[in-house]
Amino acid sequence: MQRPTETIDERDLERELLRKGVGALRATTRQCADCGRTPLVGEHVHTFPRGELVCELCRPLRRTSPVESEIVRHSERGLTVRVTQRAA
Repeated sequence: MQRPTETIDERDLERELLRKGVGALRATTRQCADCGRTPLVGEHVHTFPRGELVCELCRPLRRTSPVESEIVRHSERGLTVRVTQRAA
């Protein structure tokens, strides 16, 4: 005897896949210690002595100087193909 299969609404499936994807991305990104937002690609972020990451917008609120400053890179950095030698 075959079990009845559960039908899934297409919109419910789309929502669930979106939630899963956003949750996976959020787990791998770093957020500003002050405002909690994720810095955008190309934005400067600053690291302070306790390892706190602070975005460019919250930087003026800190009195101390950052230990390090860097630009946020996109997730595919280093995965591009580069031409090392031109063909004859």
